[in-house]
Amino acid sequence: MALIAISMVAKSQYPYQDASLPIDQRVEDLLSRMTVEEKVGQLLCLMGWDSYQINGKKVTTSEKFRHEIDSLHVGMYWAVFRADPWTQKTIANGLNPKLAPLAANAMQRYVIEHTRLGIPLFLAEEAPHGHMAIGSTVFPTGLGMAATWDPDLMQRVGQVIGKEIRLQGGHISYGPVLDLAREPRWSRVEETMGEDPYLNGVMGAAMVQGLGGGDLSLPHSTIATLKHFIAYGTTEGGQNGARSIVGPRELKQVFLPPFKQAIDAGALSVMTSYNSLDGVPCTSNRQLLIDVLRDEWRFDRGIVVSDLFSIDGLKGTHHTATSSQDAAIKALWAGVDVDLGGNCYARLVDAVKRGKVDEKNLDQAVKRVLRLKFEMGLFEHPYMDSKTAQKEVNNDDAIAIARQVARQSITLLKNDGILPLSKDKKVAVIGPNADNVYNMLGDYTAPQLDGKVISVYQGIRAMLGDDHCTYAKGCAIRDTIDCDIPAAVEVAYKADVVIAVVGGSSARDFKTSYEDTGAASAEQQTVSDMECGEGFDRATLDLLGRQMELLEALKKTGKPIVVVYIEGRPLNKNWAAENANALLTAYYPGEQGGNAIADVLFGDYNPAGRLPVSVPRHVGQLPVYYNKPVPAAHDYLEMSAQPLYPFGYGLSYTTFEYSDLTIIEGLDASFKVTNTGNRKGDEVVQLYLHQDQPSVVQPERQLKAFKRITLEPGETRTVTLHLDQADLAIVDEDLQWTVQPGTYHLLIGSSSNDLRLMGRITIPAE
Repeated sequence: MALIAISMVAKSQYPYQDASLPIDQRVEDLLSRMTVEEKVGQLLCLMGWDSYQINGKKVTTSEKFRHEIDSLHVGMYWAVFRADPWTQKTIANGLNPKLAPLAANAMQRYVIEHTRLGIPLFLAEEAPHGHMAIGSTVFPTGLGMAATWDPDLMQRVGQVIGKEIRLQGGHISYGPVLDLAREPRWSRVEETMGEDPYLNGVMGAAMVQGLGGGDLSLPHSTIATLKHFIAYGTTEGGQNGARSIVGPRELKQVFLPPFKQAIDAGALSVMTSYNSLDGVPCTSNRQLLIDVLRDEWRFDRGIVVSDLFSIDGLKGTHHTATSSQDAAIKALWAGVDVDLGGNCYARLVDAVKRGKVDEKNLDQAVKRVLRLKFEMGLFEHPYMDSKTAQKEVNNDDAIAIARQVARQSITLLKNDGILPLSKDKKVAVIGPNADNVYNMLGDYTAPQLDGKVISVYQGIRAMLGDDHCTYAKGCAIRDTIDCDIPAAVEVAYKADVVIAVVGGSSARDFKTSYEDTGAASAEQQTVSDMECGEGFDRATLDLLGRQMELLEALKKTGKPIVVVYIEGRPLNKNWAAENANALLTAYYPGEQGGNAIADVLFGDYNPAGRLPVSVPRHVGQLPVYYNKPVPAAHDYLEMSAQPLYPFGYGLSYTTFEYSDLTIIEGLDASFKVTNTGNRKGDEVVQLYLHQDQPSVVQPERQLKAFKRITLEPGETRTVTLHLDQADLAIVDEDLQWTVQPGTYHLLIGSSSNDLRLMGRITIPAE
């Protein structure tokens, strides 16, 4: 068991300490004993990486932590285990899986033994693609995980993340990220699960189920926090935190459903976003947080947390509040329970005492926080076992899952037959992302121990041996001085085939400056590789630095060239699509990415990743997501309006044939898929819906079902995709969900523009 009571709390003195009583009774009893100061403290979530001190093999609380507890009665900390350049925590001075539980235990012991009521802490941790802590498993970022189109695998990822957080002493996981990525210039596309609401909802719900599905009695269950509420990934101009222009119908039909699906799966926390909608900042939007979340969706057990300092932003960014206290009052009234950062809600004590806030409103938020602490059993079992964490974090099973996710995410975009490569070929692995382990990982990643992360070059060299594999960097991602293209060309000439690994990076370094929110600042004296990740919005999608010059020089050698993109957003791939013999994207593939890419390139794994976002030809097309409302885009004077590669697209080393569609029981689609090639492979079958003559404008097609299946050569399988009435519903003129009578077309195939079968269903008028 992970939740080992190393030392039990004091013998019960009051009803709230009696585990045999109903939770509601315990909450009411505890609340009745709390002062206003203690209540407000439960709503403060402060930054936690300075809460501990490491003294050899021992970890104690810091003076800063003790002062915060004594003066503010803090009930929650964020990022205690976080390590990165922003926090200035490194492998040398940060927490590893052995020390992390000791830090958590020291913090819990202090609040239990040195505060009047002994209320245990909640520790919240970043976990969009793995726990952001030293030694934890790093999976592909959200975009890569979505490219697997495999919710069962996503659930297994969630189980690993939840286990690693809980074993180290954490309770709340920040993730999954369900922002729809409709603006690739935006810096946080990598964190999302793509542009489609259905794919986001299914994959997000699977992650939540893996994190415990809301059953906090499970030893490795965490409180999953959905990010970011809402429409954050479609901000104007791709500017992080700028306003989003979304109408009420589109908000209800497109942006809200993924969050609703994940909440139905057991998510118990929602984080507000930095942007505004129709003039109202999301962190003070009562219509969203109360009318929709609480009243319509019955999000009664869960809590709403601000993004870091987003309540402060009501005054400092949006200028809708006159002071920090005014911002706090507005956020609490709108339905925000917890202030991440704590600056503003600390002013609620004075606001309550002056009658500016009804204490009953404060009590509602406090009750929600306390109830979850009781549900998780923290009053009875607040401490963790260090030996278990050291043994189980990043164990062999977790590493194997990380490799499988990376394999399944890799998306083959072009192949003239060169892939898979023969293992007796001499290959030159060249490019700024060929042998840079941190560029494999994406944002929200901790420092890594040597040898833990596998680069592309390392993965290929391990497979082929030194005699068949050479390397040259060629150039950097952005820096135009860090460059030696002639040396790379010389290496290419000596090889049979060139594997050029280009793209981008979200790797933070100690030279980069950061904002108070943790977002990177693009205004720097030095040129890092970082061109993606929070704060690094782009004006173009072109390869930066001298990467195009490198590709062109490699092409001139006449050697076959395979281009691999390591990227956090869909970058410009026009040149590679025209000139490379093969092209694939691996997104940010995580710690096992190098092994996974080698597996795919040399045929040990047959790729079947599918694009969760459309790949544009040019920024002038944007937005270019597949499910735009009609009419269909017409071509521009200079170029096609169609994406270079569409949503759902991806190639394989084998081929598949679809046949014999039957509509059964009114809505379900049954059909046959045959592997017509000579290799075992996965096919991602996709079902899109088209409605004839709806009452309001709809997209030409919308994804409504999918399934990833594995077929042996020559094997045929009958696949059934299930639809129900809710899948046919749209938001009508009165902003109500409705299933309208008429004809619906079921379009089935391998991508949003490769549809092999079509069926028809009719909903009769009543």
